[in-house]
Amino acid sequence: MSAVAARLERLPISNFHRRLLLIGGLGYMFDGLDSSSLAFLLPVVSKLWQLTSAQTGLVASSTYIGYFFGAFLSGVLADVIGRRRIMMSALAIYCIASLASATAQDWHTFFALRVVAGFGSGAETVVIAPFLAEFVPRRYRGMFCGALVGFMSFGYLSSSILGFAVVRNFADGWRYLAVITALPVVMLLWWRRTLPESPRWLESQGRATEANDIVSAIETWFVSKGIALAPVSTASTTALPTAAPASGGALRNVLTLWSPRLARTTAVSWLMWFSVAFAYYSFFSWIPSLLVKEGLTITKSFGYSIAIYGAQIPGYFSAAWLNEKIGRKGVVASYMLLGGIAAITLAFSHSGIQIMAAGIALSFFMNGAFAGVYAYTPEVFPTAVRTTGTGSSSSFGRIGSVSAPILVGLVYPLSGFLGVFAMTTAVLLVGACVVFFLGIETRNRSLEDIEASEFAPAPDVAGQLKSSRLHS
Repeated sequence: MSAVAARLERLPISNFHRRLLLIGGLGYMFDGLDSSSLAFLLPVVSKLWQLTSAQTGLVASSTYIGYFFGAFLSGVLADVIGRRRIMMSALAIYCIASLASATAQDWHTFFALRVVAGFGSGAETVVIAPFLAEFVPRRYRGMFCGALVGFMSFGYLSSSILGFAVVRNFADGWRYLAVITALPVVMLLWWRRTLPESPRWLESQGRATEANDIVSAIETWFVSKGIALAPVSTASTTALPTAAPASGGALRNVLTLWSPRLARTTAVSWLMWFSVAFAYYSFFSWIPSLLVKEGLTITKSFGYSIAIYGAQIPGYFSAAWLNEKIGRKGVVASYMLLGGIAAITLAFSHSGIQIMAAGIALSFFMNGAFAGVYAYTPEVFPTAVRTTGTGSSSSFGRIGSVSAPILVGLVYPLSGFLGVFAMTTAVLLVGACVVFFLGIETRNRSLEDIEASEFAPAPDVAGQLKSSRLHS
């Protein structure tokens, strides 16, 4: 472990780390508020501009289209030009596009601005978790990164309340909601200007002096607050072997993900994101309409919406806590399996109470799985390609979220209600098994320890044998 990493690992959890969590978490909250508000905006703008079904579907996919490209590009660029610069610029793009969408006079403009807003949202969300992971000591990293994405639940809950209170009660309520989701981001941008760059990333770029200066400034803050710091162990400050080639150009970083050292990790991460996103959007994009076709209308009620969104909060934060108790692999696999059980229960529910209980359980476990996913992904990639790996995994997950509603639409006429849930639960089961049996364990391990032990070059066995024969 390098001296920079050792100094960061010995820091006690304090308001410095909680402030990073809050600043990053508020970004997730506004992202969740913006993306989920589209469900309330869509019926209004569809009627306003008399959109066809195809046009309505295109507008509905706008955020996901932008997210796909934003997540991938920002992940690659954050490994090249830095985490902080991407976090600031992405948030600004999202804010400007969201505000501008409130002034749209036709659906083409609204669609384009929603794509740009989704680009900014996706660009920001994939960088925050790696950024926080590179500051928080290993014994709390899983909890902090899991809690980080938990802020998104407050955004979903807020959008449900604002959707019913604003959009449905004012003629231009959809424009007001677009403004409401963007204005607080201006304050967050101002607050984020004080964020430091990640010392671990700077060190991976060979900018050791800058990295040490930032860590020294952090240590000075601790001393000014009267917080005693343990001495840095000299035994832990040895040089690390480079697991992956030092970060270079964007293309080189992308190719590194599929090098022999990282290919399995990348495949596991991509499949994990795909299966969770596929199942999540299969369930929550089709549950209301499928249940209505079954003669059950409870999913159209305000109470059901609030209950489902509210269940996300304990789902996220229970998983964040368990990240440090049973490990990220255990959290992701168990919450995915329990989410599948909740889905099967929902498929066999016939009363309002049964549907409500199963829906709450499904929301609890599926969102809790994301708390494990967001904590786990930054840990399994080396520092030099950490955001490239996280961004590409998140983008691949978007393929699952986009394809899920399409496949459900094809499967339902052929296999019915139970067929849809069987297909989606099977995807969850495969994803859970891949993570649990093929993923690496990261709990209570420093990022450098994971990198050194999991991705170190394989020993030259042939060379060792040859050398031993020469000496014998």
